[in-house]
Amino acid sequence: MVSSSRRRLQFGLRSKLFVALLFTVILAVLATSIAARIAFMKGFVGYLNEQESTSVRALIPLLTQEYRRNGSWRSFWEDPGIWFEMLTYIDFRPGDSSMQWAGEMVGWGELPAPNPRDLTGLGLRLALLDQAAHFVAGNPAIGANARDARFEVIRLDGALIGWLAILPFERVTAGAAGAFQHRQLVSSWLIGLAAIGLAAAVALWVTHRLLKPIRRIGAATHRLAAGDYTTRLEDLPPDEIGRLAADFNRLALVLEKNESMRRSFMADVSHELRTPVAILRAEIEAIEDHVRDLTPEMLRSLQTEVRMLGKLINDLYDLSLADLGALTYRVSRTDVTALLRQRLAAFGERYAEQNITMEASLPAEPIVLEADEMRVQQLFNNLIENSLRYTSTGGRFRVTCHVEQQAAVIDLQDSEPAVAEDLLPRLFERFYRVDPSRNRATGGAGLGLAIAKSIVAAHGGAISARSSPLGGLWIRLSLPLAR
Repeated sequence: MVSSSRRRLQFGLRSKLFVALLFTVILAVLATSIAARIAFMKGFVGYLNEQESTSVRALIPLLTQEYRRNGSWRSFWEDPGIWFEMLTYIDFRPGDSSMQWAGEMVGWGELPAPNPRDLTGLGLRLALLDQAAHFVAGNPAIGANARDARFEVIRLDGALIGWLAILPFERVTAGAAGAFQHRQLVSSWLIGLAAIGLAAAVALWVTHRLLKPIRRIGAATHRLAAGDYTTRLEDLPPDEIGRLAADFNRLALVLEKNESMRRSFMADVSHELRTPVAILRAEIEAIEDHVRDLTPEMLRSLQTEVRMLGKLINDLYDLSLADLGALTYRVSRTDVTALLRQRLAAFGERYAEQNITMEASLPAEPIVLEADEMRVQQLFNNLIENSLRYTSTGGRFRVTCHVEQQAAVIDLQDSEPAVAEDLLPRLFERFYRVDPSRNRATGGAGLGLAIAKSIVAAHGGAISARSSPLGGLWIRLSLPLAR
């Protein structure tokens, strides 16, 4: 079902990309065809009209000669053939004012071949008008009021003697131009269809090339969503899709780590809860079966397991609130040195029982923080108890406090056993314990340092772990001073 839906999605994306590329090419072909047609009409036809105007101007010297000979346009009225012969047999050479009418230069039997410009229908688009714009020769339909006509002035010794009226090339040759334009249009469509076919082939290739890595990412995402967090994408190009694949791999790695941490967390929680519950059940069953008597020592043992179970539940509850951002803090001005002295004194007897020497170097003047006093007490309790549990009998425990860069810096160092350098960053992970020297045998569920980190972060401070010069662990706290 999901696979079918995914295939439909892929097909839809391929179709959209194909249509987009093909539509773009079709628009480009249409725009090119229209632009070519406009350029032809405005450019090529305009060029022909300009060339004809230049050619027609070459008639003006010959017409003035004919007018000078007769003193009027009478010869064209008496013999209209002169006009047509002049048009047919005159070699129009633009700009050559020395041309003479062939009728004066050669005999009628020696006239030159017809000029190719007659093929454009110039004779049908040209008329001679007198100075009053009355028709003299040429096409009688062309007069002074002819629409779109161009007029060339004919002067003799500076006096106006007539006009040459010329219709544009496209007006009279609509049939020939239409046929030519039709052929051009057919050619354009054939070229356009070939371009569209080529574009379709290129679009198919491009969509295949583009969507192939996307399909791989989609399939990998499907496996990742199904719970296969070991899924990775390899051998993708170093472009945007490659960067997307790299982000996918990082996401899969984070999910894999989170899943591993979740499973480990569940296993550790079940183990930590099972141990005190099992002890309580065994002790209670022994009392019920009269195997053991209910003595004060038995009650103290049961009470110890209950306290351990309650602390574990409270720690888990605090961590869950910290994850949700719902762990409450009541901030007030707190003297951290006085609070630290109080907590060290509370642990003094227990350190003495373990024969661990406690050393404290605290300033006499108060160091004031804006902090939650109860949470800071919890922070110090976790750190001091952590050193008590994991420091060997006969060892040392040293605490110092000083001000540095507007922050109270507190160092807690203990003696052996040490922690390997590569394991130090993991000390603040939940349920993490270093084996075999720092383990569950001395108590603790591995939550104290994780809670300490969340409390320090909530106060805008920092906490780190390093190797101690005393041979054990060195925890450094940095908490910002009150303003």
